[in-house]
Amino acid sequence: MIILRILSTILGTYISALAVKSAVRTFVLPRSASDGVTNAVFRSIRWIFNLRVSRLSTYEARDQLMAYYAPVALLSLLPTWLMLIDIGHAFIFYGLGVSSLEQAFILSGSSLLTLGFAQGTTFLHTLVAFEEATTGLILVALLIAYLPTMYTAFSRRENAVTRLAVRAGEPPSAVEMLLRFNRLRDLKRQDLMDEVWIDWEIWFSELEESHTSLAALVFFRSPQSDHSWITAAGTVLDAASLSASLLDVPPNPRVNLCIRAGFIALRRIADFFRVEYNKDATFPADPISISRVEFDEAYDRLAAAGVPVKADRDLAWQDFAGWRVNYDQVLLALARMTMAPYAIWSSDRSPIR
Repeated sequence: MIILRILSTILGTYISALAVKSAVRTFVLPRSASDGVTNAVFRSIRWIFNLRVSRLSTYEARDQLMAYYAPVALLSLLPTWLMLIDIGHAFIFYGLGVSSLEQAFILSGSSLLTLGFAQGTTFLHTLVAFEEATTGLILVALLIAYLPTMYTAFSRRENAVTRLAVRAGEPPSAVEMLLRFNRLRDLKRQDLMDEVWIDWEIWFSELEESHTSLAALVFFRSPQSDHSWITAAGTVLDAASLSASLLDVPPNPRVNLCIRAGFIALRRIADFFRVEYNKDATFPADPISISRVEFDEAYDRLAAAGVPVKADRDLAWQDFAGWRVNYDQVLLALARMTMAPYAIWSSDRSPIR
């Protein structure tokens, strides 16, 4: 009987520590850290949502439903942790001499929810009850403090996504983005284009930090059903890749820095969610999802609009594919994972499975 109670105390301590560790890794730790409990909650909620999504025939209906996925999964974390704390401390109370597991569970629940209708019989029981009540209050406070931080990052992300619609159309298109800049005569002014690439380089850096340390943000959908952070990222990366490879303008290092910041950010997010991709992909050894025909169509459209393009089309294609291969796989995978709306050269070739 003594051995059984010792084992019960050890098991209860482990379960309670698992919940606290999960909360710390999810809400407090200022770095990307995947957690098993959090992942299990989000996957379970996603499975439930997928059952309903599969029966919806339009994207608008799917988007409206999936808008609830991340908030519901996020709010489900707190009762999950409290349940683990309750169960864990029930085993601890049983190990400390409470007569039965039923009584131990009642005492644990009363302590966790600060109800006070059940009390232990020893001073040690009282100390554990105080510790459990404090832990429960801390978990609630962590969630309350976490939400404003997350929504601040969400607002910053969506501000740029909304502004992109003015510059790249709806749905966003890299070619349309360059055409609009050309009409404004900005393509030849490196100082003005520098502002664009610097702004998006900063956006990608913030995206990497916020969407790995606050991973639930990945699944928070834009206020407009046809907007998405991942399609915005793909549009900007493609526009930058076309600028670096196709435009007949002086080389701009800011473009290259923007592309690099972008594909690194997408790769870090993909790594967090354990998305498989080739980290050493090179073209032409590794193909990209954009065909040569599609590239030629973009080239012809830009040239017809008076955009200064390089005469060597083959070299431009090789350079573009050399940039695109760095983010092609992760872009399509993240678009599929988040059920992104239709956008050219990204979600249009990553169907939901």
